[in-house]
Amino acid sequence: MSEPLTKVDSAVQGIDIAPKDVPKETKHRRASSSANGVMNINDLEAAGTELQIAKETQGTGWKINTSPSTVEEKDILKKLLTTPPVKKIDLHFPLGLEVTARNLKGVTIKDAMDAIHKQFKKRADDELDMPFLAGFEWDKEESWTRLVVHLRKDAGHQPSSSKKKKNKGGEESEAVPGALPVGHNSPQKPPLGLYAEKLSGTAFTAPRHENKQTWLYRILPACSHPPFAAAPAPNDSFSAEPLKKLHYIPNQLRWDPFDHEADTDFISGLHLVAGAGDPTLKQGCAMYVYAAGRSMDERAAFYSADGDLLVVPQEGVLDVRTEMGCLLVRPMEMCVIPRGVRYQVRLPAGGPARGYAMELFQGRFVLPELGPIGSNGLANARDFQAPVASFDEDCGETAFDGPNEYVVTTKFNNVLYRTVQRHTPFDVVAWHGNYYPYKYDLGRFNTIGSISFDHPDPSIFTVLSAPSDHPGTSIADFVIFPPRWLVGEDTFRPPWYHRNTMSEFMGLIQGGYDAKKGGKGGFVPGGASLHNVMSGHGPDVDSYEGARNAELKPVKVGAGSCAFMFESCLMVGVTDWGLKTCQKVQEAYNEHSWGGVKVHWKKTSA
Repeated sequence: MSEPLTKVDSAVQGIDIAPKDVPKETKHRRASSSANGVMNINDLEAAGTELQIAKETQGTGWKINTSPSTVEEKDILKKLLTTPPVKKIDLHFPLGLEVTARNLKGVTIKDAMDAIHKQFKKRADDELDMPFLAGFEWDKEESWTRLVVHLRKDAGHQPSSSKKKKNKGGEESEAVPGALPVGHNSPQKPPLGLYAEKLSGTAFTAPRHENKQTWLYRILPACSHPPFAAAPAPNDSFSAEPLKKLHYIPNQLRWDPFDHEADTDFISGLHLVAGAGDPTLKQGCAMYVYAAGRSMDERAAFYSADGDLLVVPQEGVLDVRTEMGCLLVRPMEMCVIPRGVRYQVRLPAGGPARGYAMELFQGRFVLPELGPIGSNGLANARDFQAPVASFDEDCGETAFDGPNEYVVTTKFNNVLYRTVQRHTPFDVVAWHGNYYPYKYDLGRFNTIGSISFDHPDPSIFTVLSAPSDHPGTSIADFVIFPPRWLVGEDTFRPPWYHRNTMSEFMGLIQGGYDAKKGGKGGFVPGGASLHNVMSGHGPDVDSYEGARNAELKPVKVGAGSCAFMFESCLMVGVTDWGLKTCQKVQEAYNEHSWGGVKVHWKKTSA
């Protein structure tokens, strides 16, 4: 997991940028000055051709009331803003302002910045609440022909000023040159007057290949705060009771899309749906949904002492600021925030945001073994991205006399505690190690399947796995069902009917799922399902009949779609909120899915 943090589009299909045939021009007609392959944005919409945004637009550190020439990485200015390149494109700000970038040879990043700068060049710094460019977003559901401009209050991480590189012990990153000590982890006087602090994710004596630790070099140590005190719970999910009063039932369950919540942030909008185990014993896992309508307070931070959190956005972009740096996480991407790492979640588009999460009380998420697949395939290690160091300076002469108050909240045995400190928790100037947050673009998953007959086990779609102490059996697997080709001969191609010793919690990020129909009462984005240990499940009647009678020619399924599964070897219990309070359980799920399953059996004579 070693690539520098960049922002990439989650494209899951190729894009043909070849220009369409055009009639020959008469000899008296002036030739077009546009370059070959540069498209009209309206033609792309008509053809259904999707856009990818240049990853270099993220983290430029550019202030919009200054010239684009002030960008330190000047080479990025010449790069095309989108693929395919377009002659012009509208740039929309969330509050309504819209500007247009034009270039017949293809709109570049500089063209976009110039269009923005023209609107803001006369504005003083104190007139801009959010003066820095955070990046662009393309939302085809909102508008195919424009990009949304996201701004932020600070410059964030900048590749030119924050450096990160891989070493044999993991990653290392410094926001200020020389902040990392050379040859030492804890010298008598760390560089730049920083404090050295070790963050251990495993026991000191864990085997070398499992040992997780990171050294942080920060302005003040994390321990310099007043004692924690019990904090009010924003909802019923945050107490020791939900995990002790789970409903263990064999019924198949499916939920309609969970509600948006306008008045919650990422933490207060977390709802525990199901789980098993005990965080005090570091055993088991928990499954959540979240709905957020606003960013966390800019002087707030959160961490969980209970486990690692894997987050799967379904709707809305998350700007996750951690002690080690920032991660911009969009739908069709995921991130993991390790146990103990302090973070803050902002909504750069202003909300709403909705998605799923799994907290792992036991062990670590790792890449699954590939076995006979070989050395590459599924999720490749090089595609996981770690943050670069980024820090704030907000403190006094000592830890307890700073000018501002920061609220740090922790989840400890599923109960919230809070302290108020007088310095920012985001003051890590440099770090090195192998215990850090990371993100992954699901569009980069290398899907593998059968090219002869039969549908393979869904384990072939595993992105990350948290092994138990029994080889081949996981406390939790994160599995996705992305667009893929099906070519099996004489094969029922969707997933087969199944009873499983594992529990399967599924969600839908976008599109439809080939084994379940959508629509009202169906399996739709933002909803979920749970098929517990040995509970029968499989295609609904319409999906089965369609696949049973389909012409078996090569076909690509799931275009524009992605379902996922949290799979666990544990028997999973459901909370009161998941079973009753949310009021999203589809009471007619069984009848809707399998009540009309037909009898095709015919007795044949001997």
